[in-house]
Amino acid sequence: MMNGNWMSLRSWLLLAPLLAIMTFIIGWPMAKTVAVSFTDAQLLGGDVNWLGLHNYQRVLAAPAFYAVVWTTIRFVLYSVGAEFLLGLGTALLLDQNFRGRNLLRGLIILPWALPTVVNATMWRLIYNPDFGALNALLTQFGLIDAYRSWLGEPQTALLAVCFADVWKNFPLVTLIALAALQSVPRELKAAALIDGAGPWSRFRAVVLPYLLGPLTVAIVLRIIEAFKVFDIIWVMTQGGPANSTKTVAILVYEQAFKFQNAGLGGSIALLMVLISAMLIAAYVTLLRKQGELK
Repeated sequence: MMNGNWMSLRSWLLLAPLLAIMTFIIGWPMAKTVAVSFTDAQLLGGDVNWLGLHNYQRVLAAPAFYAVVWTTIRFVLYSVGAEFLLGLGTALLLDQNFRGRNLLRGLIILPWALPTVVNATMWRLIYNPDFGALNALLTQFGLIDAYRSWLGEPQTALLAVCFADVWKNFPLVTLIALAALQSVPRELKAAALIDGAGPWSRFRAVVLPYLLGPLTVAIVLRIIEAFKVFDIIWVMTQGGPANSTKTVAILVYEQAFKFQNAGLGGSIALLMVLISAMLIAAYVTLLRKQGELK
Protein backbone atom coordinates (compact mmCIF):
# COMPACT_ATOMS: atom_id res chain seq x y z
CA MET A 1 0.00 0.00 0.00
CA MET A 2 2.81 2.41 0.91
CA ASN A 3 4.62 1.57 -2.31
CA GLY A 4 1.46 2.32 -4.31
CA ASN A 5 0.98 5.66 -2.54
CA TRP A 6 4.60 6.60 -3.21
CA MET A 7 4.26 5.75 -6.89
CA SER A 8 1.13 7.88 -7.13
CA LEU A 9 2.81 10.77 -5.33
CA ARG A 10 5.88 10.52 -7.53
CA SER A 11 3.69 10.59 -10.64
CA TRP A 12 2.01 13.79 -9.49
CA LEU A 13 5.39 15.33 -8.63
CA LEU A 14 6.64 14.57 -12.14
CA LEU A 15 3.49 16.10 -13.63
CA ALA A 16 3.62 19.19 -11.39
CA PRO A 17 5.85 21.35 -13.67
CA LEU A 18 3.65 20.59 -16.69
CA LEU A 19 0.46 21.29 -14.71
CA ALA A 20 1.91 24.59 -13.49
CA ILE A 21 2.81 25.64 -17.05
CA MET A 22 -0.62 24.65 -18.38
CA THR A 23 -2.34 26.53 -15.55
CA PHE A 24 -0.33 29.66 -16.34
CA ILE A 25 -0.69 29.46 -20.14
CA ILE A 26 -4.28 28.17 -20.37
CA GLY A 27 -5.96 28.54 -16.99
CA TRP A 28 -5.20 32.21 -16.30
CA PRO A 29 -6.22 33.53 -19.76
CA MET A 30 -9.38 31.40 -19.62
CA ALA A 31 -10.30 32.73 -16.18
CA LYS A 32 -9.62 36.29 -17.38
CA THR A 33 -11.82 35.76 -20.44
CA VAL A 34 -14.65 34.42 -18.28
CA ALA A 35 -14.45 37.45 -16.01
CA VAL A 36 -14.30 39.92 -18.91
CA SER A 37 -17.26 38.31 -20.69
CA PHE A 38 -19.60 39.55 -17.94
CA THR A 39 -18.50 43.18 -18.31
CA ASP A 40 -18.40 45.98 -20.90
CA ALA A 41 -14.58 46.03 -20.86
CA GLN A 42 -12.80 47.64 -23.80
CA LEU A 43 -9.55 46.26 -25.16
CA LEU A 44 -7.66 49.53 -24.62
CA GLY A 45 -8.89 50.02 -21.07
CA GLY A 46 -11.29 52.49 -19.49
CA ASP A 47 -14.10 52.12 -16.99
CA VAL A 48 -15.41 48.56 -16.59
CA ASN A 49 -19.02 47.90 -15.58
CA TRP A 50 -20.57 44.59 -14.59
CA LEU A 51 -23.23 43.49 -17.08
CA GLY A 52 -24.02 39.99 -15.89
CA LEU A 53 -25.47 37.87 -18.69
CA HIS A 54 -26.22 40.85 -20.94
CA ASN A 55 -23.42 40.05 -23.42
CA TYR A 56 -24.59 36.44 -23.76
CA GLN A 57 -28.20 37.52 -24.20
CA ARG A 58 -27.13 40.02 -26.83
CA VAL A 59 -25.15 37.41 -28.74
CA LEU A 60 -27.82 34.71 -28.58
CA ALA A 61 -30.50 37.19 -29.68
CA ALA A 62 -28.56 38.36 -32.75
CA PRO A 63 -29.50 36.69 -36.07
CA ALA A 64 -26.02 37.54 -37.34
CA PHE A 65 -24.49 35.19 -34.75
CA TYR A 66 -26.54 32.25 -35.99
CA ALA A 67 -25.63 33.10 -39.58
CA VAL A 68 -21.95 32.91 -38.62
CA VAL A 69 -22.50 29.63 -36.77
CA TRP A 70 -24.26 28.20 -39.83
CA THR A 71 -21.35 29.27 -42.05
CA THR A 72 -18.96 27.56 -39.64
CA ILE A 73 -21.04 24.37 -39.67
CA ARG A 74 -21.12 24.39 -43.48
CA PHE A 75 -17.34 24.80 -43.56
CA VAL A 76 -16.96 21.84 -41.20
CA LEU A 77 -19.35 19.65 -43.20
CA TYR A 78 -17.82 20.47 -46.58
CA SER A 79 -14.17 20.26 -45.51
CA VAL A 80 -14.27 17.26 -43.19
CA GLY A 81 -16.61 15.32 -45.49
CA ALA A 82 -14.34 15.84 -48.49
CA GLU A 83 -11.22 15.10 -46.43
CA PHE A 84 -12.74 11.81 -45.26
CA LEU A 85 -13.66 10.63 -48.77
CA LEU A 86 -10.44 11.82 -50.42
CA GLY A 87 -8.24 10.62 -47.57
CA LEU A 88 -9.82 7.16 -47.47
CA GLY A 89 -9.68 6.79 -51.25
CA THR A 90 -6.03 7.84 -51.35
CA ALA A 91 -5.16 5.45 -48.50
CA LEU A 92 -6.80 2.54 -50.33
CA LEU A 93 -4.82 3.45 -53.44
CA LEU A 94 -1.50 3.71 -51.59
CA ASP A 95 -2.16 0.35 -49.91
CA GLN A 96 -1.86 -1.37 -53.30
CA ASN A 97 1.39 -2.68 -54.73
CA PHE A 98 2.63 -0.60 -57.69
CA ARG A 99 5.82 1.03 -58.84
CA GLY A 100 6.49 4.39 -57.19
CA ARG A 101 4.22 3.71 -54.19
CA ASN A 102 6.86 4.71 -51.63
CA LEU A 103 7.54 7.97 -53.49
CA LEU A 104 3.84 8.83 -53.51
CA ARG A 105 3.58 8.04 -49.82
CA GLY A 106 6.30 10.59 -49.17
CA LEU A 107 4.84 13.23 -51.47
CA ILE A 108 1.36 12.95 -49.95
CA ILE A 109 2.68 14.48 -46.72
CA LEU A 110 3.86 17.71 -48.39
CA PRO A 111 0.53 19.61 -48.39
CA TRP A 112 0.02 18.78 -44.71
CA ALA A 113 3.58 19.91 -43.90
CA LEU A 114 3.02 23.36 -45.42
CA PRO A 115 2.30 26.14 -42.91
CA THR A 116 -1.35 27.18 -43.12
CA VAL A 117 -0.50 30.78 -44.00
CA VAL A 118 1.71 29.62 -46.88
CA ASN A 119 -1.02 27.28 -48.12
CA ALA A 120 -3.66 30.04 -47.92
CA THR A 121 -1.44 32.52 -49.77
CA MET A 122 -0.71 29.97 -52.49
CA TRP A 123 -4.40 29.25 -53.06
CA ARG A 124 -5.26 32.94 -53.01
CA LEU A 125 -2.84 33.39 -55.90
CA ILE A 126 -4.31 30.38 -57.71
CA TYR A 127 -7.80 31.90 -57.36
CA ASN A 128 -6.65 35.38 -58.43
CA PRO A 129 -9.23 36.87 -60.86
CA ASP A 130 -6.57 38.50 -63.08
CA PHE A 131 -3.70 36.01 -63.37
CA GLY A 132 -4.80 32.97 -61.36
CA ALA A 133 -3.84 29.51 -62.59
CA LEU A 134 -7.35 28.13 -62.01
CA ASN A 135 -8.97 30.64 -64.36
CA ALA A 136 -6.30 30.03 -66.99
CA LEU A 137 -6.78 26.25 -66.76
CA LEU A 138 -10.58 26.35 -66.93
CA THR A 139 -10.48 28.83 -69.80
CA GLN A 140 -8.06 26.65 -71.78
CA PHE A 141 -10.41 23.67 -71.43
CA GLY A 142 -13.42 25.78 -72.37
CA LEU A 143 -15.18 25.26 -69.04
CA ILE A 144 -15.62 28.99 -68.45
CA ASP A 145 -15.85 31.88 -70.90
CA ALA A 146 -14.22 34.58 -68.76
CA TYR A 147 -12.03 34.85 -65.68
CA ARG A 148 -13.97 34.79 -62.39
CA SER A 149 -13.26 36.13 -58.94
CA TRP A 150 -13.63 32.88 -57.02
CA LEU A 151 -12.94 34.51 -53.66
CA GLY A 152 -14.90 37.65 -54.54
CA GLU A 153 -18.28 36.01 -55.15
CA PRO A 154 -20.44 34.90 -52.19
CA GLN A 155 -21.63 31.86 -54.15
CA THR A 156 -18.13 30.43 -54.62
CA ALA A 157 -15.97 31.91 -51.84
CA LEU A 158 -16.77 29.36 -49.13
CA LEU A 159 -16.32 26.39 -51.46
CA ALA A 160 -13.02 27.84 -52.69
CA VAL A 161 -11.74 28.17 -49.12
CA CYS A 162 -12.96 24.66 -48.29
CA PHE A 163 -11.06 23.27 -51.28
CA ALA A 164 -7.84 24.90 -50.03
CA ASP A 165 -8.43 23.47 -46.55
CA VAL A 166 -9.13 19.99 -47.95
CA TRP A 167 -5.96 20.04 -50.04
CA LYS A 168 -3.90 20.77 -46.93
CA ASN A 169 -5.55 18.41 -44.43
CA PHE A 170 -6.68 15.31 -46.33
CA PRO A 171 -3.15 13.80 -46.04
CA LEU A 172 -3.72 13.51 -42.28
CA VAL A 173 -6.76 11.29 -42.87
CA THR A 174 -4.79 9.39 -45.50
CA LEU A 175 -1.92 8.63 -43.14
CA ILE A 176 -4.24 7.46 -40.34
CA ALA A 177 -6.28 5.30 -42.71
CA LEU A 178 -3.14 3.89 -44.34
CA ALA A 179 -1.71 2.97 -40.93
CA ALA A 180 -4.97 1.18 -40.10
CA LEU A 181 -4.91 -0.66 -43.43
CA GLN A 182 -1.43 -1.97 -42.64
CA SER A 183 -2.85 -3.64 -39.52
CA VAL A 184 -5.36 -5.76 -41.46
CA PRO A 185 -4.10 -9.36 -41.38
CA ARG A 186 -3.13 -10.59 -44.82
CA GLU A 187 -4.58 -13.99 -43.94
CA LEU A 188 -8.07 -12.49 -43.68
CA LYS A 189 -7.72 -10.81 -47.06
CA ALA A 190 -6.48 -14.03 -48.64
CA ALA A 191 -9.27 -16.08 -47.05
CA ALA A 192 -11.93 -13.67 -48.29
CA LEU A 193 -10.42 -13.77 -51.79
CA ILE A 194 -10.41 -17.59 -51.77
CA ASP A 195 -14.06 -17.61 -50.64
CA GLY A 196 -14.91 -15.63 -53.77
CA ALA A 197 -15.79 -12.34 -52.07
CA GLY A 198 -15.82 -9.33 -54.39
CA PRO A 199 -13.89 -6.09 -53.78
CA TRP A 200 -16.81 -4.40 -51.98
CA SER A 201 -17.56 -7.48 -49.86
CA ARG A 202 -13.89 -7.80 -48.88
CA PHE A 203 -13.75 -4.13 -47.95
CA ARG A 204 -16.97 -4.22 -45.92
CA ALA A 205 -16.35 -7.48 -44.07
CA VAL A 206 -12.56 -7.51 -43.66
CA VAL A 207 -11.09 -4.02 -44.01
CA LEU A 208 -13.81 -1.70 -42.67
CA PRO A 209 -13.82 -3.05 -39.08
CA TYR A 210 -10.12 -2.17 -38.79
CA LEU A 211 -10.73 1.32 -40.20
CA LEU A 212 -13.72 2.41 -38.13
CA GLY A 213 -11.87 3.22 -34.91
CA PRO A 214 -8.92 5.18 -36.35
CA LEU A 215 -11.07 7.00 -38.91
CA THR A 216 -13.61 8.00 -36.26
CA VAL A 217 -10.84 9.52 -34.16
CA ALA A 218 -9.39 11.32 -37.20
CA ILE A 219 -12.78 12.74 -38.20
CA VAL A 220 -13.56 14.00 -34.69
CA LEU A 221 -10.14 15.66 -34.46
CA ARG A 222 -10.67 17.33 -37.84
CA ILE A 223 -14.17 18.49 -36.82
CA ILE A 224 -12.73 20.16 -33.71
CA GLU A 225 -9.97 21.84 -35.76
CA ALA A 226 -12.33 22.92 -38.55
CA PHE A 227 -14.87 24.38 -36.14
CA LYS A 228 -12.32 26.85 -34.76
CA VAL A 229 -10.80 27.68 -38.14
CA PHE A 230 -9.39 31.18 -38.47
CA ASP A 231 -6.03 31.51 -40.19
CA ILE A 232 -6.74 30.05 -43.64
CA ILE A 233 -9.99 32.02 -44.03
CA TRP A 234 -8.49 35.24 -42.68
CA VAL A 235 -5.58 35.12 -45.12
CA MET A 236 -7.78 34.25 -48.10
CA THR A 237 -10.95 36.32 -47.59
CA GLN A 238 -10.97 37.92 -44.09
CA GLY A 239 -14.52 36.62 -43.78
CA GLY A 240 -15.84 38.19 -46.97
CA PRO A 241 -17.35 38.77 -49.40
CA ALA A 242 -20.59 39.85 -47.71
CA ASN A 243 -19.69 37.72 -44.66
CA SER A 244 -20.06 34.57 -46.75
CA THR A 245 -16.93 33.03 -45.20
CA LYS A 246 -17.09 34.57 -41.73
CA THR A 247 -16.72 31.91 -39.03
CA VAL A 248 -17.17 32.10 -35.27
CA ALA A 249 -13.43 32.56 -34.71
CA ILE A 250 -13.35 35.53 -37.09
CA LEU A 251 -16.37 37.03 -35.33
CA VAL A 252 -14.51 36.80 -32.01
CA TYR A 253 -11.48 38.50 -33.55
CA GLU A 254 -13.55 41.31 -35.01
CA GLN A 255 -15.44 42.05 -31.80
CA ALA A 256 -12.40 41.86 -29.52
CA PHE A 257 -9.69 43.45 -31.66
CA LYS A 258 -11.31 45.35 -34.52
CA PHE A 259 -14.16 46.89 -32.53
CA GLN A 260 -12.21 46.79 -29.23
CA ASN A 261 -15.19 45.21 -27.43
CA ALA A 262 -13.39 42.73 -25.19
CA GLY A 263 -16.48 41.85 -23.17
CA LEU A 264 -18.64 40.90 -26.14
CA GLY A 265 -15.74 39.14 -27.85
CA GLY A 266 -15.07 37.18 -24.66
CA SER A 267 -18.67 36.00 -24.44
CA ILE A 268 -18.61 34.75 -28.05
CA ALA A 269 -15.27 33.04 -27.40
CA LEU A 270 -16.70 31.23 -24.37
CA LEU A 271 -19.71 30.06 -26.36
CA MET A 272 -17.24 28.73 -28.90
CA VAL A 273 -15.29 27.00 -26.11
CA LEU A 274 -18.48 25.33 -24.85
CA ILE A 275 -19.24 23.93 -28.29
CA SER A 276 -15.63 22.76 -28.65
CA ALA A 277 -15.84 21.15 -25.20
CA MET A 278 -18.86 19.14 -26.33
CA LEU A 279 -16.92 17.97 -29.38
CA ILE A 280 -13.95 17.03 -27.19
CA ALA A 281 -16.28 15.14 -24.83
CA ALA A 282 -17.58 13.19 -27.82
CA TYR A 283 -13.98 12.49 -28.84
CA VAL A 284 -13.05 11.19 -25.36
CA THR A 285 -16.17 9.02 -25.31
CA LEU A 286 -15.21 7.49 -28.65
CA LEU A 287 -11.71 6.79 -27.37
CA ARG A 288 -13.10 5.05 -24.28
CA LYS A 289 -15.45 2.93 -26.37
CA GLN A 290 -12.58 2.01 -28.63
CA GLY A 291 -10.56 0.95 -25.59
CA GLU A 292 -13.44 -1.15 -24.29
CA LEU A 293 -13.75 -2.91 -27.63
CA LYS A 294 -10.09 -3.78 -27.51
